[in-house]
Amino acid sequence: MSKSQLNHFRTILNEWKTELSQDIDRTVHTMQDELTSYADPNDRASQESDMALELRNRDRERKLIKKIDETLRNIESQDYGYCTGCGEEIGLKRLEARPTATLCIDCKTLDEIREKQMAG
Repeated sequence: MSKSQLNHFRTILNEWKTELSQDIDRTVHTMQDELTSYADPNDRASQESDMALELRNRDRERKLIKKIDETLRNIESQDYGYCTGCGEEIGLKRLEARPTATLCIDCKTLDEIREKQMAG
């Protein structure tokens, strides 16, 4: 992969990470501001349900930030863009669609088939 392509993905990943971090910070501030104890049990349950959903979403984003950091380290070590399954290059179109991809489309397809077989 060329230096300009690596820089392109580095930029995408850093912008994505910044956006996710800002969303997490906003959620924390919003939850602190909205921390209200409702007298009505239904209102309280609704608020707690909303907060639990929001926290699950932010936890997913936190995990994605870790994956972005790992991907950025792979760019720095020049391991980015290679399939961890077979060692072949991951296609640029796949990386554009999913910059944190670690498997080429063939290995990912096989992985998903195995998952379906194990579940069913």
